[in-house]
Amino acid sequence: MTGPDPGLVVPTAIRDRILERAREGAPEEICGIFGGDFEPEGQSRVRSQYPAGNVAETPRTRYRIDPEEQLAIFEHLEDRGEEIVGFYHSHPRGPPSPSATDEAQATWPDRSYLIVSLEPLEVGSWRWREDGDDERFDRERIVLE
Repeated sequence: MTGPDPGLVVPTAIRDRILERAREGAPEEICGIFGGDFEPEGQSRVRSQYPAGNVAETPRTRYRIDPEEQLAIFEHLEDRGEEIVGFYHSHPRGPPSPSATDEAQATWPDRSYLIVSLEPLEVGSWRWREDGDDERFDRERIVLE
């Protein structure tokens, strides 16, 4: 028997806060990390979100979380007994799907990558999959609660 289809369960309040932050951060991309319950093949559940500064050289078209800030967030998650569920960022003028740069920089297998598009306003989520030489993003369902 298999588990539920891969998906990302997101509290509405967290989704709304990320949308608000994406609007406030435009025209630059915003980014952050999700904490909660990680399920590689099933539904991961977001319990918290941790905004991070975007230190990319071109923050209007790229995002990069400072490695020291990322480590501090990971340590905070561990202290709270949470797992790394995934990451989020915005595309102020692009679709809610991974760009070629997003694909090239993805490094967390089976984690969710939520993308907020502002034009049009839409949210999409993707799982990064690595299977031998096959590396790709698979779309996943977002479940709001």
